Amino acid sequence: MSRIRITKRFTFEMAHALSGYDGLCRNIHGHSYILWVTIAGEPVSDKKSPKDGMLLDYSDLSSIIKDKIISGLDHCLLLKRDMADATDTFRKDLCSRLVYVDYQPTCENLLADLAKRIRLLLPSTVNLHSLKLQETENSYAEWFSEDNK
Repeated sequence: MSRIRITKRFTFEMAHALSGYDGLCRNIHGHSYILWVTIAGEPVSDKKSPKDGMLLDYSDLSSIIKDKIISGLDHCLLLKRDMADATDTFRKDLCSRLVYVDYQPTCENLLADLAKRIRLLLPSTVNLHSLKLQETENSYAEWFSEDNK
């Protein structure tokens, strides 16, 4: 059987600020993110299976990504953990969905984090091939498994 790649597109809204950055992105601002998830593998070749001919049902991939990844990021403010003390009052009054991470929340670092998390969630029959995370109309970052072995 041939190896196949399938891709599913996801969208979410998220704000972030870059701690210590020397430009405008040090301020809280938001983006309408678009995430493309591409997986690779061999489609099921069991004629008795309801998934015969599928690499992974698109709805199953959608459930994995939406339930385990997007739901935690959509409409949140993502900040580096070192900003926790400075945002304590802000969090209580204005932002109930505040997520702290151990990295600078750039598009690149977020993408690497998503790749690590998604790889752990996928069934063993498929591999994460690539991710593309579009942050603005003109800017995106890409992650490829072949670059990260």
